[in-house]
Amino acid sequence: MAYRNKTYICFDGDNDMKYYRLMTAWAGNENFSFDFHNAHDLNSARDSSQEESIKKQLRERFANSKLLVVLIGENTRYLTKFVKWEMEVALRLELPIVGVNLNGSRATDDLCPPTIRDGLAVYVPFGAKIVEHAMTNWPASHLAYKQEGKSGPYHYTEQTYKNLGL
Repeated sequence: MAYRNKTYICFDGDNDMKYYRLMTAWAGNENFSFDFHNAHDLNSARDSSQEESIKKQLRERFANSKLLVVLIGENTRYLTKFVKWEMEVALRLELPIVGVNLNGSRATDDLCPPTIRDGLAVYVPFGAKIVEHAMTNWPASHLAYKQEGKSGPYHYTEQTYKNLGL
């Protein structure tokens, strides 16, 4: 297996691009330590052959991914062509999942896509410190919970936020 060192970002490209772009700015800033693979530099597919070609490229990107970050906005739960498929692939690959709530929620809520709602994932609000914390720490927690046979949504305690100055 190839060395998995990338973070795959899944999001609504029509409505939530500004949040993705802000994360790319964080990644380009030397004061932030996370990195991710650009997995959504796509235009809309119009036919099944183009869709399959795009999915083939996305599968290659998943091969190097250690983590899935889902930016959860108002419409994310309704997207079925790529976003749902990306979440399904991550679940099949048993990748750790960080749900990033663009509405500021610190836990899963009614905007959470059904595909990951009951899966093992941690949910945080959009913000550099907590997203970086989750990206750094959730993979080990995910592995430990998997080994214990646990599943379902998780969130960080108030103390975690206090420790981060939030």
